[in-house]
Amino acid sequence: MTSDHIVKSFDDELNQLVNMIAEMGGLTERQLADAIQALSRRDEMLASHVIDQDKRIDALEEEIDLQVIRMLALRQPQALDLRAVVVALKISAELERAGDYAKNVAKRALTLMQAPAVGPAANTIVRMGNIVGGMISNVIDAYLNADIIKAEEVRARDQDVDQMHTSLFRELLTYMMEDPRNITTCTHLLFIAKNIERIGDHVTNIAENVHFLVAGENFGDDRPKKDFSSSTIVNLEDNAS
Repeated sequence: MTSDHIVKSFDDELNQLVNMIAEMGGLTERQLADAIQALSRRDEMLASHVIDQDKRIDALEEEIDLQVIRMLALRQPQALDLRAVVVALKISAELERAGDYAKNVAKRALTLMQAPAVGPAANTIVRMGNIVGGMISNVIDAYLNADIIKAEEVRARDQDVDQMHTSLFRELLTYMMEDPRNITTCTHLLFIAKNIERIGDHVTNIAENVHFLVAGENFGDDRPKKDFSSSTIVNLEDNAS
């Protein structure tokens, strides 16, 4: 009877962890969507709301940290139970960082509201944000349902985000070369795009953690990357032609 009670107590605590991860994932997805909307609509109130709401994500991560420490110390889980607890800790850390990047997008959106728009670059950023937002939703579903196939699909989707980031990087460099007055705005847009790309990376980390949780092993292949912005050069002569 005592053993059954211990098992039920552990299951209850693990369910609490899972529920907090789900809430944290939903908040992170909402934060990114609101930050992107604030950018596209030049909505100062919404951008400020995103910045303020980041505190809730941070608080949830702290709650999860304490819960995990308590469970490891008192329950001493093993095998799959141990993986479940450790993976929850890792996922909460990834979501917290993703939330920080969403907050940074909102901060730069506020700055950009003081300057004129440059080309259609913001539209590309919106599309990037929508893809990454979908990745967040899907990876949390994969976690909740122990769906290893969906986790693999999220991991593969990150390549699309990388390619969009590289394309946008080239586009914004071109705008800066065409008119130096675009440099300030384009620089902030570059940082926003990079923040969104980094959120995609953190979501991909979560997908890999879900794979480990379900399969008990890491992915056998290296993560595919399609972000070549670090080696991209745009020549003025090429642009002129």
